[in-house]
Amino acid sequence: MSEAQLSAVHVYPVKSVGGCALGEAAVEPWGLAGDRRWLLVKPDGTFLTQRHLPRMALGTAEPLPDGGIALSAAGLEPLTVPVPDPRTHRVSTVRVFQDPVELVWTEGAGSAWFSELLGREVFLAHLDDPARRRPINPRYARPGETVSLADSMPFLVTTTASLADLNSLIAQGDQAHEGPLPMNRFRPNLVVDGVEPWAEDGWRKLLIGDVAFRVAKPSTRCVITTTDQRTAERGKEPLRTLARHHRIDNKVVFGQNLIPEHTGTVRVGDPVKILE
Repeated sequence: MSEAQLSAVHVYPVKSVGGCALGEAAVEPWGLAGDRRWLLVKPDGTFLTQRHLPRMALGTAEPLPDGGIALSAAGLEPLTVPVPDPRTHRVSTVRVFQDPVELVWTEGAGSAWFSELLGREVFLAHLDDPARRRPINPRYARPGETVSLADSMPFLVTTTASLADLNSLIAQGDQAHEGPLPMNRFRPNLVVDGVEPWAEDGWRKLLIGDVAFRVAKPSTRCVITTTDQRTAERGKEPLRTLARHHRIDNKVVFGQNLIPEHTGTVRVGDPVKILE
């Protein structure tokens, strides 16, 4: 097995919308710079993900240097959305799972663009201050640690070897026609190459380049992983095969959730060292 290294870096500026691969990205306390800082919300304030609307996968958002986003989708004109000013835009609390989070709503072109993509009225909202808006579950975090709009943790790491092994298992099953699956089904931030399949299940602390991370918990997988990120069509894999072959504490998992020990920059090609 070759030396472990970081093979991909991904950010998803709008939660549950398509993201992009980067050569490098800044590590902030609550996640990669620009990752999951925007959210789609129903008029009644209920937040949306691909769990509810698979078509969200058909849009793509790329981060801009000033914090704004560039949106694109087949059949729609590209759009650039600037960061909304909380002094001039509506600020309202949205419950993200169990967490009440104050967000700044954009009621103009960005919301209209996503409403057209999804065929229903939605609003695009922005998380202006991750440092104080949403604490991480204290079961896993130290006091003061926060997360952006990710499901629960600042980072998700996966490995190419585990995906290859999973695809091998899918090929042997009764839904073999659905495979092989690409890594984008799992929407990771960091992808590691050069380790054994499922090695990440035993990690406790790792160093990527010069940035140390501690492993908080395995990543429990949901129906989003069954959604083709190109077509928004759903199948049964990988949940069917993971349920049969890869459970931890009786939960279907793939990848590990990480919390950074400090800030820095991660780059594709960085060495990855398992510290514990």
